[in-house]
Amino acid sequence: MLECLSMAKISNIFVCQSCGGVHAKWAGRCGECGEWNTLVEEVTAQKPKSASRRKGRGLEFVDLGSESPALPRMVTTISEFDRVTGGGLVPGSALLVGGDPGIGKSTLLLQAMARLAESGRKVAYISGEEATAQVRRRAVRLGLAKSPVDLAAETSLGVILDGLMERRPDVVVIDSIQTLWSEQLAAAPGTVAQVRACAQELTRYAKKSGCAIILVGHVTKDGQIAGPRVVEHMVDAVLYFEGDRAHQFRILRAHKNRFGPTDEIGVFEMGEQGLSEVSNPSALFLDGRDDKDNSQNGEGRTSGSVVFAGLEGTRPVLTEIQALVAPAAFGTPRRAVVGWDSGRMAMVLAVLEARCGVSFGGKDVYLNVAGGLKINEPAADLAVAAALASSALDVPLPADCVIFGEISLSGDVRPVGRADARLKEAAKLGFGRAIAPFMAKKGGKTPTGALPITGIKTLPKLIDRVEASASSDEAMIAAWR
Repeated sequence: MLECLSMAKISNIFVCQSCGGVHAKWAGRCGECGEWNTLVEEVTAQKPKSASRRKGRGLEFVDLGSESPALPRMVTTISEFDRVTGGGLVPGSALLVGGDPGIGKSTLLLQAMARLAESGRKVAYISGEEATAQVRRRAVRLGLAKSPVDLAAETSLGVILDGLMERRPDVVVIDSIQTLWSEQLAAAPGTVAQVRACAQELTRYAKKSGCAIILVGHVTKDGQIAGPRVVEHMVDAVLYFEGDRAHQFRILRAHKNRFGPTDEIGVFEMGEQGLSEVSNPSALFLDGRDDKDNSQNGEGRTSGSVVFAGLEGTRPVLTEIQALVAPAAFGTPRRAVVGWDSGRMAMVLAVLEARCGVSFGGKDVYLNVAGGLKINEPAADLAVAAALASSALDVPLPADCVIFGEISLSGDVRPVGRADARLKEAAKLGFGRAIAPFMAKKGGKTPTGALPITGIKTLPKLIDRVEASASSDEAMIAAWR
């Protein structure tokens, strides 16, 4: 009887393979994420309450105000990668890198690990999806064949941990976490239980050994990292590798970072020799746009196209916003947005109709952020409104100006932060004027005299200027003076 009480209690639970939700019984649909046929039965052993009591030393407390040494960093010398991680990899940290298949995750990490190995760090690259010969061929194509990176192909978690404890590397890449499996679980590789257990063991190893571990994760059709959300809570940083495979640029963005900022981006360009850094992303995103010099003689002017002066972290980035307003071919008008929030565009459309009298009823509206960049900040409101009004009225805006500002529901244009940095970036790229909130205007110029500003207080004032510039080039120059 006593033996039965001391034994662990066996119970069955049903875990959603999409979100990791736990259910007491099977159901056709997950009650947390709404996905169908994703519940899989798992066997768990619950220890008796007496087994949870541990003997040994208690908790160790330190004074919150005591000084702590600065975090050491392992710099890869790839400045765009180091910018996103906060200055380099921190020993003992765990990073999760996600992205669409074929976007360049393995290529970027192989290049970063080769740089670290060449600087004297001990680096290991463990692939669970490709054989060592396949990784070698990629390294030869990238010109990294002579880099002293330890390479292995393995999916067993026990074998990997034994090898890491023996070799003691400084940095380890696991490509990918969905391919690993632990002997302690009967579930198949890639299931929620296996991904959660393997990520937990690798994170624990990183904390104990001081080794920095980078986990590569697959993404779902919605763009989220596959597996349970608890994996993102375990690791210290979550990085997403974004971009359109039809374009040559890629963007590395931090969604979580315990050792650095979460609003920085790194911009890369995909080429035959792998990924190369882009030191000036504004010039890259504006590449191929109509020449600004032709705007003074009427050439190169297209309605619905404006340049937005935005911020990505601490870096000002200029991007082109394109809008097209056309008669609806069917009964229900269509609203399509690429690179911006569709709900925010609906708000801007409502303000344009209610406050400015610009009608979009019975018309299709298309909005696109050129270059595959995704804009999140509200400062793009004024640029989007200008592009929509320009297309709806078929009046082109000056090609040599940048626009930024936030719009309220009352139609007022609100100031945004770091206007001076936005204007300096625009002046550096040869733009001649800025359309910005009136509060950003100080004597017609920024404090440094970088760029003249056309101050806008309300959105109707912007529409009046657009309509006034419709007759001729001279009228356009006078309207934005």
